[in-house]
Amino acid sequence: MVGSVPNPPARPPEVVVMVGLQGSGKSTWVARHLAATHEIVSKDHWPNARHRERRQRRVLNELLAAGRDVVVDNTNPAPADRAPIIEIARAHGATVRAVYLDVPLHICLARNENRQGRARVPLVGVLAALKRLVPPSADEGFDRVDTVTTGP
Repeated sequence: MVGSVPNPPARPPEVVVMVGLQGSGKSTWVARHLAATHEIVSKDHWPNARHRERRQRRVLNELLAAGRDVVVDNTNPAPADRAPIIEIARAHGATVRAVYLDVPLHICLARNENRQGRARVPLVGVLAALKRLVPPSADEGFDRVDTVTTGP
């Protein structure tokens, strides 16, 4: 039609990869900032499932194929943990952002200690994540890296 303005291309979906120790506040941050706009994918949603990693990848693929924005809310401490998420996101043409919660260990441990039941992570689990923790960087393939800090 002469004189008509074509519709702008649809915005690609976004994948947000949360990074931080247990007790750093990742899920709280997601609830405050992304829950209204992004589908939340977390291995914690399937505590008894076998092959949680495989299930997370399948769900991420399905949501991105449907054009949904997604946040992956796990510790994701190392580049090797984040690489499959970035790869899936790129395969769907999504933008990829990391949100790193840089929170001191003593705060994470205190928050974790206040958790009840299965929500409380054994100390060895937190320390294992700390040992593997590498802050995310654009070199991994992120379009953007946001760092959230909590002071003393």
